[in-house]
Amino acid sequence: MNLTPESKVIIQGFSEFISATHIAQMKAYGTNIVAGVAPGRGGQEIYGLPVFDLVEEVAEKFGVIDTTIICVHPYQVLDAALEAIASDISQIIIISAGVPPLDMVQLLRKAEDYETLVVGPNSPGIIVPGKILLGTHPSEFYTPGSVGIVSRSSTLTYEVAWELTKAGLGQSISVSIGSDAIVGSSFLQWLQILDEDDTTEAIVLVGQPGGGSEETAARYIAEAIDKPVVAYIAGREAPPRNTWRQTGTLVTVVGRPPNFGTAQSKIAAFEAAEVPVAERPSLIPELLKKSISL
Repeated sequence: MNLTPESKVIIQGFSEFISATHIAQMKAYGTNIVAGVAPGRGGQEIYGLPVFDLVEEVAEKFGVIDTTIICVHPYQVLDAALEAIASDISQIIIISAGVPPLDMVQLLRKAEDYETLVVGPNSPGIIVPGKILLGTHPSEFYTPGSVGIVSRSSTLTYEVAWELTKAGLGQSISVSIGSDAIVGSSFLQWLQILDEDDTTEAIVLVGQPGGGSEETAARYIAEAIDKPVVAYIAGREAPPRNTWRQTGTLVTVVGRPPNFGTAQSKIAAFEAAEVPVAERPSLIPELLKKSISL
């Protein structure tokens, strides 16, 4: 990963997923945004950024681009990401929500071939407090420190960061992997990154109902993660969803327990892995302090 103030960053697309305020906030935070890309609008200036028609034109002018932040219409995300990969961009952050699942499957196959890190879709991106902001995290909630945050949520990520900040626990890095049906990087990848990161001493994992990624993460923590981890699972009191399962989705539920994907299932998995689970975000700092002092 290349997450430094010197990293060259571009914005692909200017849609409802990003605003002038977000771009101004990234610039004020020291993020080195060199240009924007919007086909048909090359030569213009948008939100104070020079705009090019193609990613390769930006690369020709500025050299190797480290990160692209994709903010195009969800049905255009695949093309934008493939264009970025073709220009040797190693980190892709997808802010756009609602990317077609089959498009993500195709993108992830290509990203794996080129060893490209994909964050999102439906993600506010990554922030290294005090150093660089890549996305739409509200930076005022963060302060530099040694607690890494990895989350599926957006706003819950900010809330957890604020609770840590108020308790005097700064953050080393915060990432939302995204909450679309299929996302790029996983809890497991980010747990490994944070476990190997010299600036991170403890990890907070923020999950929510749906899927089985938290259960998988709990097993991985028990088997492979050395640093203290505290979990918070949203939706404890959410009523079970009564959904009609179409024939095409039966394969995803056959053989699984009836509480698969519920908050209770995820909490049980972390408890079985001996990972402390906070009942609410305000209790995370207390659990962290206990874990760090053990």
